[in-house]
Amino acid sequence: METQRSSPSNVREQGYKLAYELACEQLASMDMEELCSKSGAQYVDFNKITIDYLNQSYLITFPNIEISLKDSEAEVLLKDKILILHYLTLAKGTPATDILIAYKQLQGGASYFPAFSQRTIEPLLNHFGKQPELLIKAAAKLAGHEADYGDVSVTINAFKRVPVTLALWRGDDEFAPRGSILFDANISDYLSTEDVNVLCETITWKLVKGISSL
Repeated sequence: METQRSSPSNVREQGYKLAYELACEQLASMDMEELCSKSGAQYVDFNKITIDYLNQSYLITFPNIEISLKDSEAEVLLKDKILILHYLTLAKGTPATDILIAYKQLQGGASYFPAFSQRTIEPLLNHFGKQPELLIKAAAKLAGHEADYGDVSVTINAFKRVPVTLALWRGDDEFAPRGSILFDANISDYLSTEDVNVLCETITWKLVKGISSL
C-alpha cells in the first residue's frame, strides 16, 4: 500500500500555520505595554494595539490573537501575519546604530546568500537595473525615501524599527548593473535571518508590482 505524499506547497502551508500558531501563543503571554515600547507599536486599549507594516496599519486584538487591516476589509496574508508577530515577539527595543550591514553579515546569511540574491536582488536588477530612477517612484508607495548609497537607493521602513535600504549601481559597457539590500546593524534584535528573507522578498515584489501603475 502506497503512502500518500504531501506536496511541497502543502508542507510549506502547514509550516506557516504552525509558525503562526506558535507566534500567537507567545504574543498572547506577553505584556502589551512592554512590547509596544520595544517595537514601536501603539497601545489602543486593554486588548488592542496597532502596528505599521509596509505603509499600512494593522490592528491586533488580544488575547485570542487576531490581525486585520485597520482601514480595510482585505484579508491579511498568512506570511504577513507571521512577520508581524515575529517582529512583535522578538523586538528588543535596541536603538538604531546608523551602521548599515549586508545580508551576508547576518547569522547564517553567508551560506544562504545565493538563494537570497536570487529571490530579491536579481528581480530588482531585472526590473529596475536599466531605469534605476523608477525605484524611487515605486518605493514612494511604501513610504520609502531616497538614501545616499550607490547610484540610486531608497530606504523603506518595513516596521518602525526595521529600515531596509535597497541600492542600485548603474551598469556600463564593462560592468552589469549591481544591487544590494542593507540593514541597520541591530536588525537581528527585531527579525531572524529567515524573517529577513521573507520581508525582503515581499518588499521586492511589491516594488515590482508598483511599476505597472507608474
